[in-house]
Order: sequence, then C-alpha cells, then structure tokens
Amino acid sequence: MPDESEDHSDSVGGWAKKYYLTSRALIESTLRPYDIGRTQWYVLHQLVTYGPTLQRDLGQLLELERATLSGIVTALVRKGLVTQEADATDQRQRVLRITDAGRALWSELPDPIAISSSVAFGGADPADLAAARRVLQEATRRLNAHIAPPS
Repeated sequence: MPDESEDHSDSVGGWAKKYYLTSRALIESTLRPYDIGRTQWYVLHQLVTYGPTLQRDLGQLLELERATLSGIVTALVRKGLVTQEADATDQRQRVLRITDAGRALWSELPDPIAISSSVAFGGADPADLAAARRVLQEATRRLNAHIAPPS
C-alpha cells in the first residue's frame, strides 16, 4: 500500500502523466504548421494505413466518444481530407475514406509519434525500455480489470 504522504508527482503514475502531456505537446507543435490536430492525425493514419473504416469502428479504435469523433470527422471532411459516405450494407453506418488531398497532405506530414519517441527514448537502454513497457502494460491491465464490470 503506498504511503499517503508520498509525493504523487514523483510517482511512476505522476511521471507517466508528465510524459504523456509533454509528448502530446510535442506532437501538437509538430502538426500545428499543417493545421492538423493530434486526433485528426490518428484518423488520417488509420485511413492511410488500413483503408476505409467505419466511423463507429474508428471511435472504438481511438477510444473516442461518438460526439468527439463526429466533430473531428466533420473538420476533416470540411478540409477535404476525408469523405464520409453511407455504408453499402448498413445505411445507418458511415464509412470514412481518405481523399486525394488527404493523401497529398499525408505524404508531407512528419510522423509526430516517431519524432516524439526518438526525442524521448533515443539512446535509452533497450532493457530499460522493455522493463518500463512491461510495468506500464501490467499496471494498465490491472486497472482495467479493477474497473471492469463484473461478468
């Protein structure tokens, strides 16, 4: 049991949060000149890498609320980077596809995840990175199991 007087900002969780926030800031500053937000980049990445995707599935993949994703998709459609069409088999569902303009922009975009990882972890000992990954994976698994509704 952790000591209640412990400085939480210097805990593993505190540092994980600081890393996340700082990494997010670097990603956003990398994409800002292209007028693309971090989550918009993830949508484009999905569509370029895996092809047309149901909007519902994209929300689940990116762990986004429907309303949040709807706003992001609307912005990408308005910019002409993505199309949104009714699914051929279920007209209630929307399929997202990248446009030619979206592909052209994608070819210009730097990979903000690679940049962030390179800056943060370049030169780090692979064994240390593997240990950090294992610890955070297990912590995430335990938290998910703890909050999961009983079967």
